[in-house]
Amino acid sequence: MMENKFEDQERYDRAKKQVEEIKGFYGNLVSYAGTIVLLMVINLLTSPGYLWFLWPMLGWGVGVLIHAVKVFNLLPFFGKDWEERKLRKFMEQEEVKQNKKWNYKHIIK
Repeated sequence: MMENKFEDQERYDRAKKQVEEIKGFYGNLVSYAGTIVLLMVINLLTSPGYLWFLWPMLGWGVGVLIHAVKVFNLLPFFGKDWEERKLRKFMEQEEVKQNKKWNYKHIIK
């Protein structure tokens, strides 16, 4: 019974974190769109011969794209599952190293 509550709480916490990440992404997207529109208007009113607003649009747009890939897990090596698998692998490797060191110390004595 207690395990179920713990597992439910873990799932809730993970879901809540995911919702916060999605919310953060949409906030970033709205800021991006609003700022780029404002820069475009300023650019077109002040110097329509040179479309400089494209540079911040491109730079920030790459950031928004990377944010989307991470939040929505669009590429497997950016996702939480990949991170967790790598963490487990490194922890297992570290445990094997520690066990070998412990065994060598006891063999030498």
